[in-house]
Amino acid sequence: MSDVASQAGRVIDAGAVRAGTSNVFGQKAWRATWAVALAAFVMLWLFGKPVAGWAFDVPRAWRIPVQRWISDAMKWLVDDASFGLFSFTDLTRFLATLVEVPYRLVLGLLSTGIMDGRGSSAQEILPPLSWLAVIGVVALMGHFAGGRRLAFIVGGCFAFLAVFGQWDSAMVTLASILIAVPIGVVGGLVLGLAAFRWRAVDVALRPLLDLMQTVPVFAYLVPILFLFGFGPTSAIIATIVYALPPMTRISLLALKGVPDEVHELGRMTGCSRRQMTWRILVPSAMPGLMIGVNQVIMLSLNMVIIASMIGAGGLGFDVLAALRRLDIGAGFEAGLAIVALAIALDRLSQAFAARRPRHMAEGAGATHMLARHPYTIAGVALVVLCGLAGLVAAPLQSYPEALQVSTGTLGSDVVVWININFFDQLEAVKNALLLNVLIPVKRFLAGLPWIGVAGLLALAGLRLGGWRLGLLVGMLACLIAFTGQWEKAMITVYLCGISVVIASLVGIPIGILAAGRERLWKFVELVVDTLQTLPSFVYLMPAVMLFRVGDFTAMIAVVAYAVAPAIRYTAYGLRRVDPQLVEAGVVAGATPWQLLTKIRLKLALPEILLGVNQTVMLALSMLVITALVGTRDLGQEVYIALTKADTGRGLVAGLSVAFIAIIADRLISASADRIRARLGLPDGKGGRR
Repeated sequence: MSDVASQAGRVIDAGAVRAGTSNVFGQKAWRATWAVALAAFVMLWLFGKPVAGWAFDVPRAWRIPVQRWISDAMKWLVDDASFGLFSFTDLTRFLATLVEVPYRLVLGLLSTGIMDGRGSSAQEILPPLSWLAVIGVVALMGHFAGGRRLAFIVGGCFAFLAVFGQWDSAMVTLASILIAVPIGVVGGLVLGLAAFRWRAVDVALRPLLDLMQTVPVFAYLVPILFLFGFGPTSAIIATIVYALPPMTRISLLALKGVPDEVHELGRMTGCSRRQMTWRILVPSAMPGLMIGVNQVIMLSLNMVIIASMIGAGGLGFDVLAALRRLDIGAGFEAGLAIVALAIALDRLSQAFAARRPRHMAEGAGATHMLARHPYTIAGVALVVLCGLAGLVAAPLQSYPEALQVSTGTLGSDVVVWININFFDQLEAVKNALLLNVLIPVKRFLAGLPWIGVAGLLALAGLRLGGWRLGLLVGMLACLIAFTGQWEKAMITVYLCGISVVIASLVGIPIGILAAGRERLWKFVELVVDTLQTLPSFVYLMPAVMLFRVGDFTAMIAVVAYAVAPAIRYTAYGLRRVDPQLVEAGVVAGATPWQLLTKIRLKLALPEILLGVNQTVMLALSMLVITALVGTRDLGQEVYIALTKADTGRGLVAGLSVAFIAIIADRLISASADRIRARLGLPDGKGGRR
């Protein structure tokens, strides 16, 4: 208890963390360095433009023509690249065929039916699975993985799709998921195994994976559209590429987490390298790998929605079409259908990840097919029976339209009512924020010298993480400037920064209130989970209908989309504070306000910063989507490149967004690590700093 009390005292007394004259000297030196750097920056900003215009706008002669290099390389790949026996175009056609053939088969089973021929002359050989058969099969899967409760949940989610008239679109989306997920899982596992076996592969993959996970999703669509054309096959390929990085990372972590005793057991039994991999390591790492499968499912679902812009179809196309015609009712229904599909797939994958294999009972009965595979046989029988019943009664094949439920124009009517009754108030709030916050911040950031901003970022990196971090963030900032993206990058930073500040001001207090109240937290957690499963397009529709297009509309949509991590991480950090430390603070005579601000919030600050970090990442990804409502930032560059299939323009803008994300991520993470070290908290790897 004395150790706990001493730590509580150390947390309350901020001065206790500055022990030693050398540390005091270091603090004074850094303060002097920052004072000189800020003074030089202000002087350059105020008086440097007439004599050093290059510090504000990189001359064209200095710019790196990365955009032209990438475009020329892509054209060479498509027109001239050859591997001897086949060209690069032949390779892309072969890959597209490998995806398209199984996709057409699955799509036929779920939606269109198995057809003979194409176009208007095609004839149906076999009808698609009936809606009752699909619901029954997923309910059986739920019962197998998690019992009756899970069977009821997943069956109810799929029944929701039928009742609300979203069945056909949902089956198109599900067909894409069923093709993209297995390929993404196998590809990520293979890359994870390669990184586990060979350190050189691990070192090479790590920065590539960092980059792939920070590049906005729209940027993936540009080269895929250029190489594979417009259509669902291209959308599935883009989904696979997008889902590979998290599966690779999780596979590597799961394989590294296999205990040494398991390795030793495999060596003692004389396993070959292949047997060690597939019979020892992979089965032992299966719980972690199934978590990766869950992530691939969720990311694939998210990407398939966005990939509707290049022909994915399904629910994503419905949401996009509703956004274009500002039909909030139809868009909200399609969004809820996506949520229902996401919940069903998420719960199923989590249940399979947590499920332990059951050994077959010994005895004569265990040799019968029914005893060995009861769920498989039940599923096949259900499909056959429902198929035969559907031939007799059409409502058993396709859910009757007369029984479908729709909210109709309810959502649009609500927005119209709000506009009629509160238009002046909404306009007043919008104009006040635009004139007093958004426009001044935008002009301020646009007028800053790029060399000064890069220098301050490098100095912050040096202070927080050493010379490597300082060099990294400084170089990334300079690369944004030298590729000609600085002006649009500052608009992105301005929109992202204001949105993150507002999301934090909203989310952190909600997290604080919910952390200590179990019932409130359960409700808030449900709301947060729902917010994180809604597709990003859904957030744009009410914002556009209430505030029309522009930066303010984009900011509202970004705040709504990105507020969830601020709430979740704040509550998580406060809920995991050691109760003994709080009790020690009470014993020391701290007031409730002091307990919150001096102990609980201070100890939870690293997790709160990580929540802010995730808020920044979500805000940047959403800003690319908000290009649809008229922003003039890097997101619009990516969107224009997508409409023109300009690979160089899209990738350069996408990489600039990724560089901003990496800079923010590294600096915030380094700040969280320093706070953990200063408070003597675990470093996230099980030890103390």
